[in-house]
Amino acid sequence: MAGTVEEVSDANYKEFTEAPAAVVAYGIASCDPCNAYDPILEETAPKFPQVKIGKAKMHVPGRCREIKKMYTFETYPTTHLFSKGKLLLTREGKVEADELAALISDHLLK
Repeated sequence: MAGTVEEVSDANYKEFTEAPAAVVAYGIASCDPCNAYDPILEETAPKFPQVKIGKAKMHVPGRCREIKKMYTFETYPTTHLFSKGKLLLTREGKVEADELAALISDHLLK
């Protein structure tokens, strides 16, 4: 849904990332920076209703098994920016709201 943060899993990952503009934040529940990033995603999503913004919770058994096979994450959270299935940018660690907005504007809204 436009303007909200969606849950991303194996079931909807391909469709989600093939959108014209998508942001996926990968995280785990026991990660303090991941938990601090969630409100930033929630704050950013309404500002960019044309961009799909989602969270992939990697710790939930069976939800992200295929995603884990595609990527090796050394740091959580990790953020990917996609356009039509193509990975444009990877950013490791918590991204502050102003930087996330700039990344979206610079890479997804050209």
